[in-house]
Amino acid sequence: MSNTRIERDSMGELQVPEQALYGAQTQRAVDNFPISGQRMPAAFIRALILAKAAAAEANVELGQLSASQGKAIVDAAQGLLEGDYMQHFPVDIFQTGSGTSSNMNANEVLATLASRLLGEPVNPNDHVNCGQSSNDIIPTTIHVSAALTLHEQLLPALVHLVEVIERKAVQVHPFIKTGRTHLMDAMPVRMSQVLDGWAQQLKANIAHLQDLLPSLQALAQGGTAVGTGINAHPEFAARFSRQLSKLTQVQFTPGKNLFALIGSQDTAVTVSGQLKATAVSLMKIANDLRWMNSGPLAGLGEIELEGLQPGSSIMPGKVNPVIPEAVAMVAAQVIGNDSTITVAGQSGNFELNVMLPIIAQNLLGSIELLANSSRLLADKAIAGFKVNEPKLKEALSRNPILVTALNPIIGYQKAAEIAKTAYRQGRPVIDVALELTDLPRSQLEVLLDPEKLTAGGV
Repeated sequence: MSNTRIERDSMGELQVPEQALYGAQTQRAVDNFPISGQRMPAAFIRALILAKAAAAEANVELGQLSASQGKAIVDAAQGLLEGDYMQHFPVDIFQTGSGTSSNMNANEVLATLASRLLGEPVNPNDHVNCGQSSNDIIPTTIHVSAALTLHEQLLPALVHLVEVIERKAVQVHPFIKTGRTHLMDAMPVRMSQVLDGWAQQLKANIAHLQDLLPSLQALAQGGTAVGTGINAHPEFAARFSRQLSKLTQVQFTPGKNLFALIGSQDTAVTVSGQLKATAVSLMKIANDLRWMNSGPLAGLGEIELEGLQPGSSIMPGKVNPVIPEAVAMVAAQVIGNDSTITVAGQSGNFELNVMLPIIAQNLLGSIELLANSSRLLADKAIAGFKVNEPKLKEALSRNPILVTALNPIIGYQKAAEIAKTAYRQGRPVIDVALELTDLPRSQLEVLLDPEKLTAGGV
């Protein structure tokens, strides 16, 4: 066939698309795994290419590759990253559990490009994969890609969201609303107190993610096939981490125990658990926004989110809280991703975990979803919402739970009687309290002042 060429590997000959940079092993994977049509994430492939460049630099330093071979591999990697590199990585996510197909895909592509640059053959196994095994390079790439996307995407996005929330808290500080527990009226709170609570949730998530970075930045590289380091120079792990740190400006180190990092994916499971916790925080914030925005007539109507698009194909004028809804769906997906990673993480059978590609896919997917949705929540929901002050005041004036402030003076039972009467008659609690106690209005006005009640105390 004129549009294919013949490539060879240890299993024999195979037809490969004529213009493809990859070789026989990649083509076998394409043929063997027509499952989802989904490729490995771009962030994973980028990290894998960077890892191959770092390995080449380290191997030149250690005399395992010639300077010309190493330079050709590094130049090929850099050129690949500057272009549309994903077109050269067609292997399905659902492949061999070690990720060997993706590793060989990278080896073959880089070998082809390096051979062209050098003018002599560069071998995908002997040169590009020198000192490596799929069993250590793929776990390494999971850690590297997750660490880079946390540094570059999610942590900055969460910091941005916190900053927007804190600026908005200052703007809405004068407004006092009815607090709610069990979705039922409770004591009053400042709008700023609500938002400060959100900000603190997110700050805690940021701190927990930052605490996990050192573990993510500890790498399995150097363990090769089973953790013993067979066929790798004794100094390869340290040199590799040093070169990768230079390439990425993120500090990577050799893992303390390579058997653990190859045989398990406990760090990825832990990071995923924290991503799930972050998703839960975002869902809480998104749902608070949806409830406060509900209405505008038959709901709470405490705030008005920015109208971004028509909300109904049949009901004219309807506008829905689309950004909080999207964020809530992201949270649901991240929670589901964590379940997949949990199952995959227990598939560390003896010396190797064999669900590495799906761990990579779900871990990086969660990071990207959370990063993108956090920025949208900040910029298109929280930054621009308006407070409906008349609605807040109306609800506060009729909130029987304000009577809680009278407990120390008249007792719980009497206060409950006032609250129930106010609710039953639809009257302000201060009017009922004036009738059912001996307290003067001036004192009741002080005791039931919502602004005073937001400060706590007695």
